[in-house]
Amino acid sequence: MLYYYAHTGHKVGLERLRRGMALKGALAAEGIEMQMLVNDFRAGVAMKDEQGLREYITIETIQDIDAVAQKGDSVIIDSNEDEHGRLVKFVADFTHVWRFAHDANDRSIHAETLFVEGCDSQSCLEATIVDASYFEAPKQKQERTLFFLRDYDDDKTILSNSAFFDGFSMELLLGHYFYVKYEDALSQHFSQLHEAETYQEMLCSSSHLVTASAQAALEAKAAGANVVFLDLGKESLYATSQLELYGICVVKGFDIEAVKEAIAKPAPTSSTPIPKLDLEPLLTKLK
Repeated sequence: MLYYYAHTGHKVGLERLRRGMALKGALAAEGIEMQMLVNDFRAGVAMKDEQGLREYITIETIQDIDAVAQKGDSVIIDSNEDEHGRLVKFVADFTHVWRFAHDANDRSIHAETLFVEGCDSQSCLEATIVDASYFEAPKQKQERTLFFLRDYDDDKTILSNSAFFDGFSMELLLGHYFYVKYEDALSQHFSQLHEAETYQEMLCSSSHLVTASAQAALEAKAAGANVVFLDLGKESLYATSQLELYGICVVKGFDIEAVKEAIAKPAPTSSTPIPKLDLEPLLTKLK
């Protein structure tokens, strides 16, 4: 059995799970089953509503992977958690172990294979993973500026920067982990609110996206939107330099003038295309 562990939760969101779902769908088309491991029940429910995830297993942390996966299984680890030395055991017990690099300086230390952004050798796999459906989205978009912070807003970042949003006429895509009744306060600063379950539909149909989610930025860009990524000083799933390489404008913080300028100008045409998923390196080891 192949397992994909995605670190999820109300303080880390669903970016890693969405990346895993893209891989899961591609492997399923090749006849390979992949079981998803997540940190909370709500993450699985969110992907059931949004992408039809039927089965998933909930574990507490990265250290509990081998409570489910058995000797001879293979595991993909998509997490930035401290594994407290468990990786040694994982590599010893499992047939294959892959993990996503934490940053540009990360290296394989126990013979595991790394997913690396901009992978340019046979010793790694490409970490930029976007579901094929985004590349196939209609190019005709509805003229709207959609804002998606990320799937969580535990410190109420949006309301803390309400003056920024009042300077636009944006529509808000809610996150799966938003507080109950938070929508009432948010509706005062956006022209329209969209439920979290419409995530893929909204990313594929909107002409512009402003977001602090790197995975959402890549998905909307692949779908043909003009995308602005807000660098809020927190750890990003992908390096901002990588996002810029793909023609995504990066703005530091809630800089209203910089965002207005980025929205107004056309998307760059000379950027590097977002890579489509290449399954061959995985299939070689899995079949």
